Amino acid sequence: MSPFLVVRLISAAAFLFYGVHCLVSPSMAIEFERYGVPRLRVLTAVLEIVGALGLLLGPTPQWVGAAATGLCALMIAALIVRVRIEDPWHVMLPAFILLLGNSWLALRGWRGGGG
Repeated sequence: MSPFLVVRLISAAAFLFYGVHCLVSPSMAIEFERYGVPRLRVLTAVLEIVGALGLLLGPTPQWVGAAATGLCALMIAALIVRVRIEDPWHVMLPAFILLLGNSWLALRGWRGGGG
């Protein structure tokens, strides 16, 4: 199994989990209140799920690159929010790792170098 596929699958699984969790979990509603953006919870969940599906079902590396680019934007926004509310670094680590993985997927995908 290629590294591109492994990272795609891990990222897609993470975003599917977080997206669904964001939609159905009362604790996530509380978290979005804490973030100061409760009205963005459903939109965030939908974007995470759509991005994960793009990673899983993308018919070309460029399609995967586009999905990964969108997920990078979400993770940058998540990190900005977490810095703004002064979360500790270890709470930001999952978003940072997903940002790194999806940045790599985006670069490889846009270059047509999936596999």
